Amino acid sequence: MASSKANPARSYLKIGAEVEATSVDHDLRGTLFPATIIAGPSESNKFVVEYKNLQENDESLREEVDLALLRPFPPPEHDYSFDFGDEVDAFFSGGWWEGVITEVAEGPTYWVYFRFAQQQFSFQAEELRHHREWVEGTWLPPREWSIKKDANSSRATMKKFKKGTPVEVSSDEDGFQGAWFAATVLNAIGQEKYLIEYRSLRTEDDTNFLREEVDIQHIRPPPPEIVMACDFNLNEEVDAFYNDGWWEGVISRVLKGSRYKVYFKGTKDEEEFQHSALRPRLDWIDGTWVRASKALKY
Repeated sequence: MASSKANPARSYLKIGAEVEATSVDHDLRGTLFPATIIAGPSESNKFVVEYKNLQENDESLREEVDLALLRPFPPPEHDYSFDFGDEVDAFFSGGWWEGVITEVAEGPTYWVYFRFAQQQFSFQAEELRHHREWVEGTWLPPREWSIKKDANSSRATMKKFKKGTPVEVSSDEDGFQGAWFAATVLNAIGQEKYLIEYRSLRTEDDTNFLREEVDIQHIRPPPPEIVMACDFNLNEEVDAFYNDGWWEGVISRVLKGSRYKVYFKGTKDEEEFQHSALRPRLDWIDGTWVRASKALKY
């Protein structure tokens, strides 16, 4: 391994340096734990760290962590004002957890939604920080294509889709988890269901496009079109156009020629795609498009 002095992006990898470590545990993805480097690197590019807030047998937990899961401490936070839709890190259970602000209440108290848990919890300003990414030795804010909308108006549009509205539809059926299919709203059926017509899925006899009654929780607007001029990164969450729909996956390998291997957690399959067949993964939360958390382990 090259000396850390030869690479400014790795200059923080010294014995005694304070870092943040992510976890290979899928249930802890999107979490950063403060730690101190106490040994390393090994031949396999691993460092031994001692966590500041995690314990084992009444002693600070020590663990061997891969270089790819380490980053320096982010710069100190000076701005403690947060708005609806802001991507933040919230401190609890010994680490910083990546989420998005879904409500600002009196106090102020901030409600933060965590995609990994599909739940939201309340925090005070001092328990939050603006989310930042460590990319090739530089701190970057969340990607500017994270889109905010006014909270009240966006929630109103969440409640009703008019006839003729283009939408995307998901399914809970086995083999279709994590897939979104383009469709058009034909009619509302009561308060919670819609009759939709798919734009790519056809009937068994292939005479017409498939129509189906769908619960509102499985319907969302089409995400905004985002042109990604730069490459996708390893472990970045994406949608891949596959089998007539957009399937939620994770970049598991970056290949030459703007090609990628994508792993699909719902089906446990891995497929190869060109850059043009992928789009950044966005989540529709309370009427707002928010960039999905960066996956740490597929």
